[in-house]
Order: sequence, then structure tokens, then C-alpha cells
Amino acid sequence: MYLTRDGFGVHVEHDGAAGLAAARKLRPVACVLDIALPGLDGTEICRRLRESGDWTPVLFLTARDDEVDRILGLELGGDDYITKPFSPRELVSRVKAVLRRTQGAPDTQPIRTVGPISIDAGRRECLVDGSPVSLTSTEFSLLAHLMGRPGRVFTREELLGSVWGYAAHSGTRTVDVHVAQVRGKLGAAANVIRTVRGVGYTADA
Repeated sequence: MYLTRDGFGVHVEHDGAAGLAAARKLRPVACVLDIALPGLDGTEICRRLRESGDWTPVLFLTARDDEVDRILGLELGGDDYITKPFSPRELVSRVKAVLRRTQGAPDTQPIRTVGPISIDAGRRECLVDGSPVSLTSTEFSLLAHLMGRPGRVFTREELLGSVWGYAAHSGTRTVDVHVAQVRGKLGAAANVIRTVRGVGYTADA
């Protein structure tokens, strides 16, 4: 109801198999997946979408305040999560933030290179030594933000505000999980993203 009020077209399914079929057929701009769906759960839907090369942004809903569930969802390629109970307005805000990351803003420096990593902000493509790397919209935005100012150290709070678009009180564990995911996908180039102990992260060749 709140998403509809904000101008979104919304399609609802109440079980996992129907949700997966709808996502594949309707090609939505984003998916909100409850982890505890009957049949296929939310994480399995996300896993199957990612395996088929579908990188539609995914926001998970969970009733379990459990880091394992949250991290599992993000490792499968989720873009964000929100824990029940939550404000419907917060859900709308998170969906909008995910879409901003997907669509991106006009960039005066569309192609950036740090070490073996090159990103094209216009095409939202990432290359490592010329080979493409598949990143979620959030992973790409995080890497692009770090590479936008090589050598500049960003705190977790700064990254959460700039990349995710919400306040630090929402928790910075999400930042750490996504950095780990990006590093895993960059392979041998992972050392371009450095951890500055007690501060945050930087991209530096």
C-alpha cells in the first residue's frame, strides 16, 4: 500500500515458487523477498535468480534478528535487508535507495581505473584485467564510491550514508559484508580495497 502511494507498480505473490515465476516473467525493477516464504524461501529465490544471471535488486525481509540469515542473504547477492517489525515508510525508503544505486547518477568521471580494476559508471560495468566481473547494484555502487577518490579513507558510517542512503544507526555490519563480497569477486585484485583498522576502507593501488 505504501509503495503504491509512492507511485510504484506493485505485484504480490504469497509463496516462493509463484514469486520466482513472477520475477522471471515481469522483470521488476526490484524485488522485496520475505525470507520465510512457504515453498521456496526468499534466499533460495535470490540464489536461483542470480544463478540465471538476473541481477534485479533484492531487499530481504526477515523476522529473525540473526546475523547468519542477514549475511547469508547478502552472500547470495541481496542488496539490503530489513528486520521485522519495521515501519512501512522505512521499507519504501530502502526500496528507493536500492533503485538509486541501480540507476546511478550522472557521472562526470564515467570510467575509473585503480590498479587492475576499471569501472564504467555509465554502463555499470566492472572489469579486472579486462575480464568482466558480475556485481550487484549495491556492490557496484560501493566499489565506484571507493574508486571515486583513490587513497581517501571512508568510514563505515560515511559509506552507509553515501552508498546505502540511510543513517549509521541502521548498523554498519552491512558495509563489512558487502566489502567482503566485492573482494571475493575481484579475486587477485581484492587487495585494491584496503581496510584501515579502526577507521574504514579505501581503494588504493
